[in-house]
Amino acid sequence: MITAAARALAAGDPLGALKRVALRDDAPALALRGIAMAQLGDFVRAKALVRSAGRAFGPKETMARARCVVAEAEIALASRDLHWPQKALDAARVTLETHGDTTNAALARYLEIRRLLLIGRVDAAEQLLAELNFAAMPAALRAAHELIVAGIAMRRVDSKTARAALARAGRAAREARIPALSAEVENASHVLNSPAARLIARGEERPLVLDEVEAVLASKALVVDACRHVIRNERSSVSLATRPVLFTLARALAEAWPEDVARGTLVARAFRAKVADESHRARLRVEMGRLRSQLRSFANVSATERGFSLNPRSAREVVVLARPVEEEYASVLALLSDGESWSSSALALGLGASQRTVQRALDSLAETGKVQSFGRGRARRWMTPPVPGFATTLLLPAPLPSD
Repeated sequence: MITAAARALAAGDPLGALKRVALRDDAPALALRGIAMAQLGDFVRAKALVRSAGRAFGPKETMARARCVVAEAEIALASRDLHWPQKALDAARVTLETHGDTTNAALARYLEIRRLLLIGRVDAAEQLLAELNFAAMPAALRAAHELIVAGIAMRRVDSKTARAALARAGRAAREARIPALSAEVENASHVLNSPAARLIARGEERPLVLDEVEAVLASKALVVDACRHVIRNERSSVSLATRPVLFTLARALAEAWPEDVARGTLVARAFRAKVADESHRARLRVEMGRLRSQLRSFANVSATERGFSLNPRSAREVVVLARPVEEEYASVLALLSDGESWSSSALALGLGASQRTVQRALDSLAETGKVQSFGRGRARRWMTPPVPGFATTLLLPAPLPSD
């Protein structure tokens, strides 16, 4: 019965597994019941069952205990509890490798990589992924591997690599015959084909999918990237992520190019002042001098009779890449748009912001009905349905503003 339940779980049939072990309380049955409940979406009950199974296995059953640790980490990832004990997962992975269980050891590594990807540590995720030999893995793990490759490529704005990886993931998912895995691949493909940014040029704008974003970034235009707060041309780039006033001014000039922008408009956008007095105009001159210094290799910022204009040195076109949806708390919505439930602490970890800052953002979004919560205290979770019609990969890099 245990073997049959395990095979049902491997095939993505949690109800079939529960029929075989629902009334049993021995350690293997508890572990299988926990995994089944996780597949059904009851993560709280699943975590409790898997943890009970880990305690029920004897001290000599090291492999079984290690597998329970990996299962608990997988449940934590699915429930977006990103604060699991990494040392325990590493120790479990080493134990599994020592005893020859390469499949579950690889799963432990994949969980670590997916966590790194969720919190924005793309370089670290890519480095760990390169160390894995996925060719000999079961079809389900091969599909997981390719999904991670695609996720990294989308964050790198490499559409060709992402599409190839998703094609391989689709073949592996069909070979594994797990409907949930095939659905995950299909969802990732939908994201890849959804608008990932907006192009603003010469007073007009249009949505772009990732392939088109990649083409714009590789073009000879001067690109003001409002998704990552970077200004770039075909040869170099400068980041203004830590200089929000300068970036706001640069974006305003780029959106108006080849025309100039009035001083009052620039003051309103950069300093949020309704009326420009002499102090605002003096500050504007100072900030424009700083912007001119930052952009000296790309363009010249010139004073005009009514304001300022942007004049590229070599590029024949100036464009702005903006987020698909302009929203004050777009980074929070980007993480929540995966349809999973997140704790405020996990969101803070993923965004690199303080939990207090994230909580204020969540409260503001909840007031407008854009997010909803359930549970209380430490069990409180936040979620929102996936935002239809656009991808979220380009929303993630910009940090939340904090006061």
